[in-house]
Amino acid sequence: MMRTPYHDTGLAGGALRFAPDCVSEPGPWLFDPASPALHAQPVKQGGRQSAWYVSGEFGQAVLRHYRRGGLVARLSRDRYIWTGARRTRSFAEFDVLAFLRGRGLNVPEPIAAAYWRAGLAYRAALLTRRIPDVRTLAEALAAEPAVAQAIFAMHEAGVWHADLNAYNILLDGSGQAWLIDFDRARRMAPSPARRRANLLRLRRSLAKVAGQAGLDCWQRIELAYRALQG
Repeated sequence: MMRTPYHDTGLAGGALRFAPDCVSEPGPWLFDPASPALHAQPVKQGGRQSAWYVSGEFGQAVLRHYRRGGLVARLSRDRYIWTGARRTRSFAEFDVLAFLRGRGLNVPEPIAAAYWRAGLAYRAALLTRRIPDVRTLAEALAAEPAVAQAIFAMHEAGVWHADLNAYNILLDGSGQAWLIDFDRARRMAPSPARRRANLLRLRRSLAKVAGQAGLDCWQRIELAYRALQG
């Protein structure tokens, strides 16, 4: 869990939110993969070429610059419409992660978030602690009860995941499941329909990456999730 409240500070053209027990000298260097202090290495799988493994006083972490996907990326790859600091992609995800960690859930620890505003648009970045020695559910196709428990706990905590797929669920060496990538997640009491939509999104992802083996994995997850519902 985060041990102290987060702090906000100004940043040229924007603002920075950080966990003071993780970062002693917050600044734009935290989000610059070219900074020698970060020892950045690109994340090869996913990330839209905008994620890096980094290290520093905070330990091992993942730096992510927010990037658009799909057709809209042709218009603007990394800029979003400004609707207020609290609603920036980075601050919103930081807050959801801090909330879930406070509830004891297995999600990445948020270290720092930032945005840079330019008129009616902004760019954003997020730094989270790296979870060591993990495989994606897409790779492992295992630990289904733990996966169901992680998803159920997230829903019970009042959070809906916007993109629950086979690569956003990680399994560590002890068989525990971790949920990652809470971009566009919402704090709400997920309705039965929204819960089901999360599970069906995962089903489509597992079917895509692993065919029948993926569907079998998903069925075991669904059965375990139903058992938790009672």
